[in-house]
Amino acid sequence: MAVKVLSVLGSTGSVGTQTLDIVAENQDNYHLRALVGGSNLDLLAGQARKFRPDITVCADEAMLPALRTALAGSGLAAAGGRAAVLEAASMQADWTMSAITGVAGLEPTLAAVKQGGSIAFACKEALVSAGDVMLKAVADAGAILLPVDSEHNAIMQALADGNARSVEKIVLTASGGPFRHLSHDEMRHVTPDAALRHPVWSMGAKISIDSATMMNKCLEIIEAARLFALSSAQIDVLIHPQSVIHGMVFFSDGSVIAQLGSPDMRIPIAHTLAWPQRLSTKAPRLDLAAIARLDFRAPDESQFPALRLAREVLAAGAGAPTVLNAANEIAVAAYLARKIGFLDIASIVEDVLQSLGAPPVADLEAVLALDFSARESARNLTAAKAA
Repeated sequence: MAVKVLSVLGSTGSVGTQTLDIVAENQDNYHLRALVGGSNLDLLAGQARKFRPDITVCADEAMLPALRTALAGSGLAAAGGRAAVLEAASMQADWTMSAITGVAGLEPTLAAVKQGGSIAFACKEALVSAGDVMLKAVADAGAILLPVDSEHNAIMQALADGNARSVEKIVLTASGGPFRHLSHDEMRHVTPDAALRHPVWSMGAKISIDSATMMNKCLEIIEAARLFALSSAQIDVLIHPQSVIHGMVFFSDGSVIAQLGSPDMRIPIAHTLAWPQRLSTKAPRLDLAAIARLDFRAPDESQFPALRLAREVLAAGAGAPTVLNAANEIAVAAYLARKIGFLDIASIVEDVLQSLGAPPVADLEAVLALDFSARESARNLTAAKAA
């Protein structure tokens, strides 16, 4: 078996660390080209010493001296800062995990796309914020996008027979988060600590809050429309508390293909890493007899207005998804800092959308400029609510 060359962008986050856990189980089959990590320098240095990549990069250039100290005597190269991140992402690799959270992952993901190869992406915000720009870059480079989100990975697997033209609709499932049994008014006073306690998945802070508001599902609807060339009407969401079925495809002949698995991110990560083959993992095996039941219900958009926003943003097109994502990142950060309430998140996002509309975004520069404007608008609104 030929050695596969890998890069991991966001190696110190939840998806990045789980990716490297899988690589460690088959380490002789892989060579690490680049590791790009965040502020957890101890973890990043430990990963570098274990996997010995060609380059180890910290996103914050000010932390580079500390990283070099941590790697002293190892013979490993280190770099830091935005330019170094983009250079590492541009290095030739067979497979790149793009797991830098939020719009910060946009430029590195585009840099990885432009060198070709397979791009496993867990940063849905990049495809949401710059969908047309991203998809054009993929086409121009002949790159392959492999979704890591469990829902989109499930749809990819359900479409493995190649009959995409026969799709009537797809269903993305959602656990419903920690507040699925609460009314809209009851969610008014929920705390960040409560919102971070996801009932099924173990995830980072931002995505946990997005799951609680179901803004995560809003982003996933937009992402699915981009990935699978579907209209909003062809994408449904069902709340499925057991998180066993991750996605379903309904075909024109009446058939439905669903992908099932334990709620463990190692499964979709391994699927993208080995694609089009399969790779053994230590993820728990599904025991349907023990689970005994699978429940489903349609979500209430008055309870979770983010789902309504997804449809409106897709209808508006152009830069509306960019605005939505940027405003949400600012609102979530303000909520985690206890400056605004839980229900203010979706409210602020909607207000920014109404204010900025859907300007055209023909290239990366336009995306970043609109992202900046939306963030400024959201900051002003969060400051007003916090006053």
